[in-house]
Amino acid sequence: MPWRSPARGGYSGVGIYDRDYYREPERRGAFSYTSASVVTKIIIVNVAVWVADGLLSWLMPEQEPLSSHLAVHVYTFLRPWLWWQYLTAGFTHSPEQFQHILWNMVGLYFFGRDVEEAYGGKEFLRVYLAMVVFASVVWNAVTRLAGPQDVIAYGASGAIAGVVVLYAFHFPRRTILFLFIIPMPAWLLGVILVGWDMLGAMGHAGASNVAYSMHLAGAAFAFVYYQRRWNLTGLSARLFRFRWPSFPRRPRLRIHRPEEPLPSDLNAEVDRILEKIYREGETSLTAKERRTLEAASRQYQQRVKTEGGSSRGRR
Repeated sequence: MPWRSPARGGYSGVGIYDRDYYREPERRGAFSYTSASVVTKIIIVNVAVWVADGLLSWLMPEQEPLSSHLAVHVYTFLRPWLWWQYLTAGFTHSPEQFQHILWNMVGLYFFGRDVEEAYGGKEFLRVYLAMVVFASVVWNAVTRLAGPQDVIAYGASGAIAGVVVLYAFHFPRRTILFLFIIPMPAWLLGVILVGWDMLGAMGHAGASNVAYSMHLAGAAFAFVYYQRRWNLTGLSARLFRFRWPSFPRRPRLRIHRPEEPLPSDLNAEVDRILEKIYREGETSLTAKERRTLEAASRQYQQRVKTEGGSSRGRR
């Protein structure tokens, strides 16, 4: 499998396997994944940005390319209003070098699908975006400490390096064709890629225009994420849960109405009301008629109790 983007860095895939909540999905063939997967959507966004960047550069060659606006600059760290570049840099690739986006997207496709199956779409998206941002921030900090430089960084390689590490953890014994030729277990591929990045970061291997610190940052985030068994979906739900302030409810006001005098001929009034219910239904009663029935019912119950007590006393 391809492993490094020739421009600004990039990785292709690696594996995963031992989490107790993970269950390896049943594989039904090479094209068993739905077209609406998160991996597919990420690839579409990357390709769309790359095409837009090329078109704008062709239509307006005198203008600064779109990739320069979306990339992370050395000065981004000191300008909080530009911190959105830490995210957009992960969806931007070199407009002049097609292999940059090609190898990154090939790696994401071959390795990211199984990682997404392991974690679910929502969690995978959060992990991927977190690795994009973390890799960009680390590169910015390292480059800033190295001294004043007029350089930029972009590319999905930092996040894809993390995807490779997660793949290696979950599927360590799965056979991978390195460079599409050399078969090796996924764990060995992961070790090779991380080792190569470490050598590149120290200046002992690779091209000088590759952001090795982004690769290592993405791989480090994935390692800690796997070992600590983080769940970014649950964490974000707790952090961003909004609760409306609760106020004690006021007790309902009850209006006391003095008892209205009952009709002198209560029995006749009750008969009239019952006749009305028979003709028009209970819903036709007025509030006063309902109170009259309630009062008549209370009197009837009281009379029954009184008569019952008197009869027991005579025995």
